[in-house]
Amino acid sequence: MGNKRVLLINTNRMKPAIAPLGLDYLGEALMGEGYIVDLLDLCFLEGHKKAIDDYLSNKEVFSIGITIRNTDDCYLLSQDFFLPEIRGIVKYLKTKTDVPIILGGVGFSIMPETILKYCELDLGIKGDGEEVLPLLLKRIAEGRDYTDLPGLVYRTSRGFVSNAPEYFDLDRFPFRRKLVDNRRYFNEGGQGNIETKRGCNQKCIYCADPVAKGRKIRLRNPRRVANELEALVEEGVNCFHFCDSEFNLPEEHGKAVCQEIINRGIDGKIGWYAYCSPSPFSKELAGLMKMAGCRGIDFGVDNGNREILKNLGRDFGEEEIRNTARLCHRYGITFMFDLLLGGPGETRETVRETIELMRETEPDRVGVMVGVRIYAGTELGNLVLREGPMQENRNLQGKVEGNNEFFEPVFYVSRELGEDVYPYLSGLIKGESRFFFATRDDQERGYNYNQNQVLIKAIKNGYRGAYWDILRRLSGENK
Repeated sequence: MGNKRVLLINTNRMKPAIAPLGLDYLGEALMGEGYIVDLLDLCFLEGHKKAIDDYLSNKEVFSIGITIRNTDDCYLLSQDFFLPEIRGIVKYLKTKTDVPIILGGVGFSIMPETILKYCELDLGIKGDGEEVLPLLLKRIAEGRDYTDLPGLVYRTSRGFVSNAPEYFDLDRFPFRRKLVDNRRYFNEGGQGNIETKRGCNQKCIYCADPVAKGRKIRLRNPRRVANELEALVEEGVNCFHFCDSEFNLPEEHGKAVCQEIINRGIDGKIGWYAYCSPSPFSKELAGLMKMAGCRGIDFGVDNGNREILKNLGRDFGEEEIRNTARLCHRYGITFMFDLLLGGPGETRETVRETIELMRETEPDRVGVMVGVRIYAGTELGNLVLREGPMQENRNLQGKVEGNNEFFEPVFYVSRELGEDVYPYLSGLIKGESRFFFATRDDQERGYNYNQNQVLIKAIKNGYRGAYWDILRRLSGENK
């Protein structure tokens, strides 16, 4: 094979800046197979055309890989849809080069065929790309058939074919994290990022993570995680967000990661945050997380009513939520409970119960989100399609007409809540600072991080950490 130069493009322009973790890992895998890898990071550039022109005028590439991290901001009040801009980038690239352009990333993996059609491209990889992309490029270079590769999505004369992904051993790659400018992302985004596992075996009816990353949890060796943390600390990154769907699933692995951090002495060099499920969450795990440098946990509790939690596919209830809060208070762990209101069966009474439970358990912050983003391939998506024509479904808000694939943002908001759900919630919350809750008329009180100027300014002034915790500290508590 002659030219082995690959250009990877980060299309995520959301601010504060979030490092493209998947591209960092992917670049490592490609370089391990002898490829020369360049990164065109559009997060830090005003426009894509000049950057593309400048790069392609100086470099000849064999292929271009584009990551799609998010299709939209998943937020009912804004419904910011990112794919038109990404399609514009692809369209411009096609006027400048005829090399293969391959799509991937978590956002892509949720709806790969629809996105390829929208972007007028022929190739993409859903799921893990670290093993498949080098194989795909090798076969393209050799003129060999590649249509049997796992996770490959490709166009034929009869339409798209989507191969089932196969998920590889995450410990095969050392992940030294040298492609992305992680120090700059830390300076401008306020946190580094890392995975300790991939995949999710939970049955939440709305969540696209199992669709994109697989339903089997694949664990990384805690020693490998610690090695990666140490490498990033050497680059000047000392505050992290663990990007696992749930850090404590399984709980024993979460404990092992914490113990390795402690054994290495990294706990004194870093602070970190994580997403966790309210269950299982034992006193042993809470203690280890605190000792290992955990500064805060975001628990996806969704609701406080057991029936609604059951409808959402959650396997915990009020008692588990209370137990988690007690342990966080006991061990001095700052924590947030994230609510997702408006799902199937939600009523004003279940919302009132949920808000009261939040007051009783006293988390440091409560994220209040109204409206559940619907994705194809999820049980919620299947439920909506079974309910009949979308344009007649009174539970739906957002792009309803001609959107049966849930491509553009569309949200489930139980009609039992009524059209004045925001005033109703405002009356329940009463302006308490504990709650991150935005209305249509006052979005400043919410916590949509997309282009959040308050966060951008705070990070510039030296704040570090999870964005919900930065906003909490900005309010004057424990600053």
